[in-house]
Amino acid sequence: MTGFASLPPVPAGEPARDELEVLREIHGILAGERFALLTGAGLSTDSGIPDYRGPGAAPRAPMTYQEFIGAADNRRRYWARNHIGWSHLKRADPNDGHAAVVRLERRGLLTGLITQNVDRLHEDAGSVNVVDLHGRFDQVVCLACHRHFSRALLAGVLEELNPGFLDKALAAGAVEMAPDADATVEDAELIESFVVAHCPACGGTLKPDFVYFGENVPKDRVERSYAMVDEAAALLVAGSSLTVMSGLRFARHAAKQGKPVVIINRGQTRGDDLAIVKLNAGVSESLTWLAAELPPL
Repeated sequence: MTGFASLPPVPAGEPARDELEVLREIHGILAGERFALLTGAGLSTDSGIPDYRGPGAAPRAPMTYQEFIGAADNRRRYWARNHIGWSHLKRADPNDGHAAVVRLERRGLLTGLITQNVDRLHEDAGSVNVVDLHGRFDQVVCLACHRHFSRALLAGVLEELNPGFLDKALAAGAVEMAPDADATVEDAELIESFVVAHCPACGGTLKPDFVYFGENVPKDRVERSYAMVDEAAALLVAGSSLTVMSGLRFARHAAKQGKPVVIINRGQTRGDDLAIVKLNAGVSESLTWLAAELPPL
């Protein structure tokens, strides 16, 4: 099993000289302004959580919403993998990048924070005005009665239904983790043995309370996120490839309004053509530098 979120967060390093030149340019754009911040999986890699599309990320084909609701075997496979992934994701701690975002917010520089991550590390670090665009890994929802339950509570139920499962998964090896508490497991027989829990209130189907591929982001989250961009003088994107439209639309929205879009991300993004400045660098060290250098309002 890979060492997923089991080590202390990686401290932010110092930006390289060429990165500092671009950061100073970003400073000139954002200084004296309130801006919206959109974060993605690249921010949580220093907390030991792998991303989807960054350099070196393993190719993945996450289960879609249609696949999840379409077959009991798919739900068994998903919950077995999620049970393994949860046991590791819950150990993750915020890193220096998350701490930098808290400082930016407390100094009044942010109109709001939109995150595509489900790991809740922004809230753990102390951020307050947050839209969890894709939901949160620490809750589950019943698709029948729509009640919400704690994922930690469900973990205990799954342990009772599947005694020794995590130990067997560890012994089997060849487990790869993903940022949405999923895990790719090669042992098909182990997966087929997994017993799925049902809603304790109505017996319905439980689903992690985050947005699957092929599922729509709830309207209220989208509207709240647009409002953060509307109130801002600029949009800073940090650690997102903007591959999915759920995040890209906010960059397009800001650009359409004539507001500067700034992107900090390792590797190309789908929004590079919208950016007035693009920095190919680590997110934690870049945000830490900006939090130290941008003047309070």
